[in-house]
Amino acid sequence: MNTAYQWNPADYAQNSQGQERWARELLELAAIKADDRVLDIGCGDGRMTAEIARRAHQGRVIGVDRSAEMVEFASRTFPPAQYPNLSFRQTDARGLPFESEFTLVYSSAVLHWVREHQPVLAGIARSLRPGGRIVLQMGGKGNTMDVAGAFEECFRDLAWRHAAKGFEFPYSFYGAEEYRVWLEEAGLVPDAVELLDRDMVHPSRAAFTGWLRTAWLPFHAALQDGERDAFLETVTDCFIRQNPLDVRGQVHAHAVRLQVLAHK
Repeated sequence: MNTAYQWNPADYAQNSQGQERWARELLELAAIKADDRVLDIGCGDGRMTAEIARRAHQGRVIGVDRSAEMVEFASRTFPPAQYPNLSFRQTDARGLPFESEFTLVYSSAVLHWVREHQPVLAGIARSLRPGGRIVLQMGGKGNTMDVAGAFEECFRDLAWRHAAKGFEFPYSFYGAEEYRVWLEEAGLVPDAVELLDRDMVHPSRAAFTGWLRTAWLPFHAALQDGERDAFLETVTDCFIRQNPLDVRGQVHAHAVRLQVLAHK
């Protein structure tokens, strides 16, 4: 995750149920073996990395993240005394420092934070042992455009124009065809690379606003704490006008995931 922003790991842990649901689905797809050696790129608060360590209990698991706050939180929450096969490091995905160490590289809901993926894939290739597997999922081309549109509409409001000060769209949402090319350039073999339409369901309006506060941090990083809540309520209003609550009071956001299965 991007260290340009001040992450609140505890708040993220409470407002990332959608990401966790998809991460668990991806874990099943990864079919982790007891003796796997696994690298989790963008480990965040460490929940999924700890689950990987439980499954690879005869192997070794390393979680890496750019955020010092996330790495400190994960290391404290999942300590070596309880997870002897698990460790966390502050590392940039574009400069992975590993060589032929892993049988599996896993990453969920993270790599869309990275602009150029060629250095990431080159590092993954170096990190893997021959025959090693790659299971990645990230935001793909067309992802959550309605959410971004709600923020942009609020930025145009004179009352919130200052919220956009210095703002640059932080994500890179790529398509399947270009990603296959990058995999092959890195010496990796694509097995299945596809865009998946998904419905991210938030159980309530408050849960949706909490997700905006955490997963969409760059869109309100310029605001002080005292006005951030009011801004996010305004963005929530704007989104719900275009995407009404369902009969259960849930909020739905359309997502597109780029899912990448490959091997070395």
